[in-house]
Amino acid sequence: MKLDIIAGARPNFMKIAPIIEELEKVSHKIQYRLIHTGQHYDKKMSGNFFEQLGIPEPNVNLEVGSGTQAEQTARIMERYEELLLKAPCDWCLVVGDVTSTMACSIAAKKLGVGVIHVEGGIRSHDISMPEEINRMVTDSITDIFYTTSEVANENLRKLGHNEDKIRYVGNTMIDTLLNNMSRFTPPAAWNEFNLIEKGYFVMTLHRPANVDEEEKLKRLIDEIIKGAKDLPIVFPVHPRTAKILKGIGIEAKNLHMIEPLGYLEFNYLVQHAFAVVTDSGGITEETTVMKVPCMTLRDNTERPETITVGTNELVGTNPDNVAPFMEKLHNGEWKSGEIPNLWDGHTAERIVQDLLTL
Repeated sequence: MKLDIIAGARPNFMKIAPIIEELEKVSHKIQYRLIHTGQHYDKKMSGNFFEQLGIPEPNVNLEVGSGTQAEQTARIMERYEELLLKAPCDWCLVVGDVTSTMACSIAAKKLGVGVIHVEGGIRSHDISMPEEINRMVTDSITDIFYTTSEVANENLRKLGHNEDKIRYVGNTMIDTLLNNMSRFTPPAAWNEFNLIEKGYFVMTLHRPANVDEEEKLKRLIDEIIKGAKDLPIVFPVHPRTAKILKGIGIEAKNLHMIEPLGYLEFNYLVQHAFAVVTDSGGITEETTVMKVPCMTLRDNTERPETITVGTNELVGTNPDNVAPFMEKLHNGEWKSGEIPNLWDGHTAERIVQDLLTL
């Protein structure tokens, strides 16, 4: 079997690392080609993930670079199609919900290549999110789904997908987390800001609903600063958010804005934090497994199991919603949470064992 593995952006790298590790064990049966689309091309957002997670250098880099959603989609499709025409494969394995996921799925399917979607079936039911459109399009042409939850399975059934296409295997993000937990490394910020165990917040913000309007972003961060009650807030700033923050001029003695961190450094901070405030989906999975309280600044989530089972709460995007959740946290009333089914560190093993049957 010839298998293409597609990675284009930071969340993808965490999901493919354990799959590649398992594929190396069966290289005599499955030949894989790792394709980096270049959707995330900044080393801070991409390069050091390969080094830290032990991912081999890509066989191909499509080098699509920056652009609008449509521009990136078009370039990825053009360049991946060109590659497939020169050197075909049997299956195209995509992960997650970034632009590369959708674009490579379309290009592959139109050339008769089977599509495998790792993390298929998850939904926020909010089509204002580009990721939701990517999920919907990808799932509509997928041949094999590897799913993270029973909720995702049910979403696919409702769309009319046959049960034999759905493989409930768990979450490869958690494989990566558990495989690397012993290697987590304190970043420079740990000593620089005199951080102590369970004595600070970690914050990430990048979604348009939170960061595109300067006034709303300022109100949101002001509420978080106030709710933190002088505890330090470590804020690795996404490049998208950094551009907008320049025009706001937010300052507070307990707010520490830093450059984006590598995987091992960022998760060290998360593991030892009092709580995390984020608008990321993936981070809510990691906080659930590490039993760290998490506030999600979104009006919906495609990972409901992090709320119904885990340590996550959906706060919303209204800055006025922050204070009650902060009080609940400081009062020691946050739920302890459990770990969702099959988030056990063996998902990639299950995926590769299934790939061997195709």
